[in-house]
Formats: sequence, C-alpha cells, structure tokens
Amino acid sequence: MSDIITVGLDLAKNVFQVHGADGAGHAVLRKKLRRTQVLAFFSQLPRCLVAMEACGGAHFWGREIGKLGHEVRLIPPAYVKPFVKRQKNDAA
Repeated sequence: MSDIITVGLDLAKNVFQVHGADGAGHAVLRKKLRRTQVLAFFSQLPRCLVAMEACGGAHFWGREIGKLGHEVRLIPPAYVKPFVKRQKNDAA
C-alpha cells in the first residue's frame, strides 16, 4: 500500500467505501470498512491525501484521520456530484 497517494472516503451510516489511487490516478485499492475499522485502517497507511464529501459526521472523521498524520480535505457536495456514477450506491 506504499504507492497510494490519494484516498477517497465515502461516508455512510454503517459501511464506508475506500478508494485509493496512485500518482497516475489508477485505482490500487477498493475496500469496504465498518466504522470500527476506519481508524485502524488509516493508521496503517502511509501519509496521504484523504478526500471526503462534507456531510454529517465528515468533520469528526476528518479530525480523527488528520490526527493520524494524513492531509484531509472536505469537498462540498456540489463539487462531488459530477463524480457520482449511479444514484443510491455510487461506488461502482
């Protein structure tokens, strides 16, 4: 997992979707995590950019992941919408 430089985190009620990309933008990681697994997972990753949609709970997760040394960016929902592939479950 040392070649991951950007991680997208899709927050949900119970299961979070993680997508990791290398420097060229190629997907190198796709994983589902439960809430209890998120911090343990990010503590094992090398420092990287973590992007997530600014929604309920995003500030909490951003602070917690930031404490682990990652750079966290919260993206406004209006800027996330163009990346949605499907309606309800957009992680395709």
